[in-house]
Amino acid sequence: MKLNPQDLEKITDLTLRHYDQSAEDFWEGTHDHDVSQNVAALLQYIEGEPPFTILDFGCGPGRDLKAFAELGHIAVGLEGAARFAAMARAHGSGEVWQQDFLKLDLPDDRFDGVFANAALFHVPSQELPRVLRELHATLKPRGVLFSSNPHGQNQEGWNRGRYGAFYDLETWRRYMSAADFVELTHYYRPAGVPREQQPWLASVWRRMGAS
Repeated sequence: MKLNPQDLEKITDLTLRHYDQSAEDFWEGTHDHDVSQNVAALLQYIEGEPPFTILDFGCGPGRDLKAFAELGHIAVGLEGAARFAAMARAHGSGEVWQQDFLKLDLPDDRFDGVFANAALFHVPSQELPRVLRELHATLKPRGVLFSSNPHGQNQEGWNRGRYGAFYDLETWRRYMSAADFVELTHYYRPAGVPREQQPWLASVWRRMGAS
């Protein structure tokens, strides 16, 4: 069923409200998560010499934004939830843009890498092709996008106050390929446990084609 503009506004408003209301608990529950594997997966495929310019898409309270800055990179955060954006700025980790994922205003050819950790699954599937094209355009030629999403069997809808889409690998590949990205690698997280205990699908992609 096609979502109308009012549906999309509701999805954005209620999902962001959920994160604003749980911002402190979210920080306490996630600030010490080890996502160094994901950070390394992005950085290893970026061409050229560091420091790199990184867009932390859906930066939340700023944990990974700070990690990129501490590694010497020029990191910019993008976050829709007002409280998360304020928390990320308070951590002093770099510039933070507060933008709705469905109403992005991004510069062309700006970033060496986009780090979308636990963010893109909140984009409704009918809007995902457009959002991916916008991320493609904000990358420099041959720039790299990392994504990590909770995977599933292509279900979509509300889950504990948040809207999400839960793709399998083949469906995610189709979306990314249609947006002119080429797959570099993928893996499931956390490492070292059976697949049924790995809820996260991580993948790395290179921008191809024109912006």
